[in-house]
Amino acid sequence: MSGKTLTKAEIVDNIYERSGRNRAEVKSQVEDLLEIMKQAVKKDHSLLISGFGKFEAYDKDARKGRNPQTNQTITLPPRKVVVFRLSRKFRSELNPQ
Repeated sequence: MSGKTLTKAEIVDNIYERSGRNRAEVKSQVEDLLEIMKQAVKKDHSLLISGFGKFEAYDKDARKGRNPQTNQTITLPPRKVVVFRLSRKFRSELNPQ
């Protein structure tokens, strides 16, 4: 699978070209939107965007692991992870029947 990654700069360019608004203003609004999304995930542990999907953060417990170089057993610390689940609508658009 060879896909191209869409960057934040490309998102700004795309919105700028479609809207004809000031590039600096568009960049600022994209930054603001991303900051709002990050804060929502940090604070509420989930972010729902209708028709797109849901970001959910959850806590992972500490667990045993292994250093592959030394084969030594180590304890991996607890951490937060974020998962993304597609909405049914978007999933059906990606996988038409």
